[in-house]
Amino acid sequence: MTMANTTKAFIGAIAIGIAIQLVPYGRNHVNPPIVHEPAWNNPETRDLTKRVCFNCHSNETIWPLYSKIAPASWLIYSDVAEARQKLNFSDWKGGQRGGENSFEIRKEIESGKMPPIQYRLAHPEAKLDDASKKALVDGLEATVKASIKH
Repeated sequence: MTMANTTKAFIGAIAIGIAIQLVPYGRNHVNPPIVHEPAWNNPETRDLTKRVCFNCHSNETIWPLYSKIAPASWLIYSDVAEARQKLNFSDWKGGQRGGENSFEIRKEIESGKMPPIQYRLAHPEAKLDDASKKALVDGLEATVKASIKH
């Protein structure tokens, strides 16, 4: 590749990078109000869940600066919207939705699917050792079971 072609490719990449910022998707970073949280089995479960899960699975998302820049904004917004739809600790329905099933929660966490790798890379505080993983799963399972009884 000649110097002229390299320069053209670089300028083209910059132009595309600027142009994708104009796409309006992924910029709605409004957190809806907290409607109803589950009756937590203990404060430790809530604290651990908040540290590991709330950024996607609640209406208390902390939107980092890079979440405003495409294409990262598209991916992050999509992940949060999907996560809130499946399981939202700020709009808890007492186990009535499939995402609030303790078996499903246990399976997702124990398999390592949750929190997802891309989230753990950006948020090292969400990485779980075996003891934390067990505490989170057991606490969420107890919380879900208690909320179904109410």
